[in-house]
Amino acid sequence: MYLKNSKVIVIKIGSSLLVDDKKRIRKKWLQSFAKDIKKLRSNGKKIIIVSSGAIALGCKKMNYNKTNLKLDKSQAVASIGQIELMNLFSQIFSKFRLDISQILLTLDDTEERRRSINAKRTLENLFKIDYIPIVNENDTIATSEIKFGDNDRLASRVAQITNADTLVLLSDVDGLFTKNPKKYKNAELIKEVRNLRKEIKNVDIKGMTKLGSGGMNTKIEAAKICNLAGCNMVIANGLNLNPITQIEKKNNCTWFLSKVTKLHARKKWIISSVSPKGILVIDEGAKKALINGKSLLAAGIKKVSGIFKKGDHIKILDNKQKEFARGLSSFSSEEINKIIGCHSNEIENILGYVSKSEVVHKDDMVKIK
Repeated sequence: MYLKNSKVIVIKIGSSLLVDDKKRIRKKWLQSFAKDIKKLRSNGKKIIIVSSGAIALGCKKMNYNKTNLKLDKSQAVASIGQIELMNLFSQIFSKFRLDISQILLTLDDTEERRRSINAKRTLENLFKIDYIPIVNENDTIATSEIKFGDNDRLASRVAQITNADTLVLLSDVDGLFTKNPKKYKNAELIKEVRNLRKEIKNVDIKGMTKLGSGGMNTKIEAAKICNLAGCNMVIANGLNLNPITQIEKKNNCTWFLSKVTKLHARKKWIISSVSPKGILVIDEGAKKALINGKSLLAAGIKKVSGIFKKGDHIKILDNKQKEFARGLSSFSSEEINKIIGCHSNEIENILGYVSKSEVVHKDDMVKIK
């Protein structure tokens, strides 16, 4: 039900789903996964795949033992494996007429504001041209990511910056259990978690540190990020064929349900900024437009104060110098000073480029009563 109601879905797959213990590529599984993606796309879903596997495929090609690799060698092997990984996806997905692209990210790219905005815009533009983004850790320059295998958190950050409705963590376990099911026969699968902090108090997370690729701790941390972002998350066993179809049909998994809407979560974050970087003063016409739910355009701006970058928090004042709203600027203060009072169709001629016509988008703005 939750997948059916989702418009944007991020799906994370681990290397164990792509390569088995004997270093054999699980092509049959990937074909079934591609079939699931085709079905989701035909139902109007926007899909982002976060995939591990570069180091595993690099080791396969070079005939290395992954467990004995030192960090610097892991980075070299990852650069070899990235090509193998994307060739594999391209080979399988093209059979289902699915076009793919590759985006290399580190956690820093999703947690540093300006870089995350650029990543978000790239992903949005790929949606527009009907391509499926496949996000990989940039293992060739990452350090702690390789060491700790924290792709779960990377996937949750991708879900956060893209305002996704659902994050699917495909693992090698069915979901979150009351205790380690490999040790205790009476361990029960928890089907739904609605209050994360309260409901996991009685769950033996420490006893499940090695359960599931990356461990259960990283998955709980990913759930916390999604919860705050208004995004549902599900942990499901991805080893079976057609893993997404299995979630929809059997629902033998754990859903972490967010209590807040995406927009509410985003706007709560915007309004909580302690120190906005700059100020925009707008005219009465722009104020009326904002009251009616419109975005702020350059034509309605009268004055710019402060020095700020694209993506920074700013205050919006009316012509009586009263704070009216807060938001995230789509342009730097330098750029706004050049386009102040101009119509949107003039921006490209003035700046020499245009990424957005809105100075502050309505979804990136909170009106203050």
